Amino acid sequence: MADKAILPGATLGVLGSGQLGRMFTIAARRLGYRVHVYSPDTDTPAGQVGDAEYVAAYENLDRVRDFARGVSVVTFEFENVPSPTSRAAAELAPVRPDGEVLHLTQQRLREKNFLQSHGFPVTPFRQINALADLEAAARDLGLPAVLKTASFGYDGKGQQKLKSAAELPEAFARLNGAEGIYEAFVDFEKEISVVAARTVDGEFAAFPVFENAHANHILDVTFAPAAIPDELSREAVKLAQGILEALNVVGLVTVELFVTRDGRLLVNELAPRTHNSGHLTIDACVTCQFEQQLRAVCGLPLGSTELRRPAAMANLLGDIWLAAGGQPDWSAALRDPLVKLHLYGKAEPRAGRKMGHLTATGATVEEAVARVRAARGRLVKT
Repeated sequence: MADKAILPGATLGVLGSGQLGRMFTIAARRLGYRVHVYSPDTDTPAGQVGDAEYVAAYENLDRVRDFARGVSVVTFEFENVPSPTSRAAAELAPVRPDGEVLHLTQQRLREKNFLQSHGFPVTPFRQINALADLEAAARDLGLPAVLKTASFGYDGKGQQKLKSAAELPEAFARLNGAEGIYEAFVDFEKEISVVAARTVDGEFAAFPVFENAHANHILDVTFAPAAIPDELSREAVKLAQGILEALNVVGLVTVELFVTRDGRLLVNELAPRTHNSGHLTIDACVTCQFEQQLRAVCGLPLGSTELRRPAAMANLLGDIWLAAGGQPDWSAALRDPLVKLHLYGKAEPRAGRKMGHLTATGATVEEAVARVRAARGRLVKT
């Protein structure tokens, strides 16, 4: 792979400038790379630690080309970058994962149709463009169900749970003319995710399966290894490998899955990037997800994904700052020497806004989860 590798000292480009870009940039600089960041915002989490911050609209394709001209490879830190942006960048530098992967994964119908057509298990779904479509979907797939906007949804945004036929007209109106997707309700036991990477030569590596608990549709706590049978973990990794190969991914992709109560796996969503659930890899794995993304897009051999100890991660939302009436009590959280703090450099805390996270390790998963929850609980004085 050495003749294809983009080696330390090169400049990498990141489309998007949030916390995922920040942690990617920190990993890249540790390996001796320079990083240029492109987004419409200034003083961003990634821009604060990057070498250059390009501030312009994603639709400003001339500026996108200027950005791509100065880097050896372009990657993403979030999937809602317009397709013309990735195409313009690709004129001047390799884009990894490529724009087709981005195009597919940023729209739920395209993603579900791709997965279904390639034989991957997904929740039954229907395309919704009219109220009649919604009524037919409810008859065919039953209620309760979930109605989502087909595009630009994350952390529960654009999602409505439907319980009765009487709710359908109002739910359709709330789409505001956007294309929708109706998904049958899944009686799942838990949610898991597989963060996996693939190189241009087809080398594949996955991190240990993460188990995820949500609150108000936002990831709250993640731990690894997931509390599922080894056979199911192997099946989840095999599914992820099949998806990355079918997409011909060069880079890193996260596969979110449901574990049903009868022990089956269903693919929920794909993210063509690092993932909130993978943050614990920074402190608990031999190679973190951000370094793995770098290795994959630069054509370097992939790193070990070994989990050194059971670990857990707890998100820190702006609600904690609001409850504390200002700065949380960081000293109290860090009283436990096995707890690590990661803050994202965001100036304004808002309810539901991801401001940082805590990680902890332990002799067991249960110990790590208890430790990270206790540390977060100490942030607000009672």
